[in-house]
Amino acid sequence: MHLTRDDSRTSGTCWRGRASRRRVGAALLGLAALTMLGAARAEAPAPRARDLGVPFGGTPAAYDAITDVPGVEVGQVTLIRGSGALRIGHGPVRTGVTVVLPRGRGSDAAVHAGFFDLNGNGEMTGRAYLEDYGVAFGPIGLSNTNAIGEVYAGIMQWTSQHFGSAIWPVVAETWDGYLNDIEGFHVHASDAIAAIAAARGGHVDEGDVGGGTGMVCFGFKGGIGTASRRVVVSGAPYVVGVLVQCNTGLREVLRIAGAPVGRELADRWLPCYVPGLASAGREPRCRPDGEGGLHRPDQGSIVIVVGTDAPLSTTQLNRLARRAAMGLARMGSYSGDSSGDLVLSFSTSGTPNAPDGRAPAALSPVENGEIDGLFRATVQATEEAITNALVAARTMTGIDGYTVHALPHADLVRILREYHRLNPRVAARP
Repeated sequence: MHLTRDDSRTSGTCWRGRASRRRVGAALLGLAALTMLGAARAEAPAPRARDLGVPFGGTPAAYDAITDVPGVEVGQVTLIRGSGALRIGHGPVRTGVTVVLPRGRGSDAAVHAGFFDLNGNGEMTGRAYLEDYGVAFGPIGLSNTNAIGEVYAGIMQWTSQHFGSAIWPVVAETWDGYLNDIEGFHVHASDAIAAIAAARGGHVDEGDVGGGTGMVCFGFKGGIGTASRRVVVSGAPYVVGVLVQCNTGLREVLRIAGAPVGRELADRWLPCYVPGLASAGREPRCRPDGEGGLHRPDQGSIVIVVGTDAPLSTTQLNRLARRAAMGLARMGSYSGDSSGDLVLSFSTSGTPNAPDGRAPAALSPVENGEIDGLFRATVQATEEAITNALVAARTMTGIDGYTVHALPHADLVRILREYHRLNPRVAARP
């Protein structure tokens, strides 16, 4: 579940600010081919990558989401308001918070955890506990770079209020300053608390929501994506779930199901500025045909959260986290110098030997000789989660009319068909 907030409204669960829609819509006359932030959003569920015929290996669990791991909940708050010229401290605002609760809202108990730093141009708190104790506590927070402190404070406040003492959470970030007034510090502790309050199991909203609201993935609009896999290890069934906040990647290297989607769309649907919203000197201007956009270097980051109910030791969870990087590599990423690519992994099995040392439960981890199925599932689910983020995200216009286009579904299907990568069941549809 996620909440979408606009300061012009004071009630409701999910809203996006209709005054902003009208202002953006007026500026987009003659650009009907663009699906801007201000355009009305269809209420029908957005298609996911599998719906478009993207083929993936492995078997997803019920929701094909990290919430398929028993007990895991996800909550999100989306902050969208304003349009036009950047006024630091006022907007436009395109940001939010996503939280993953390994044991749900009913517990702040630690979980066995591991991590992998693929490229360290980013921040993730809680590393001391991960390194020395192999544990993570309570809600895991994702947001923009400048919001780490507020999200950390919000999680501490919430756990203090609900469990009598604050925990030391893992909070990770990616930079959304192309679309969002990031120096305005619009995320507050109360937003993290609201995201926790909204946390539920089951379906997870994807794309331009929560912490992923203002993110850019391989030159297209990115954000939150998730997927899961069923695994049988030594006769026992388990689930591996992945959630990503994707804000990384160079357009030309993007591959989906092995097809060179980025190369085929290297010069189309690139970022641009909307006439009527962009200030003087902001070029190139958006065109209805998608031509003439702005090539951007590989700047940004990705945060990958891997969860499982399989009993794994900290060493095994560190190894699992490293496999998530292979799922990112399947997308064409080379983890550029300016990209902070960070992975957190956790297991909900057992009670770890946390710093307080109270009543740790004996852990019988999966035998190393039987762990390959979990490795494979992590790679598969990470690849699908990133693709789901790209498919779900919609074109968004942010500060100074800067616009990042959604991955065009029709072009994706066409390219998959041309490279014989389209799922045969979808390819056979009339």
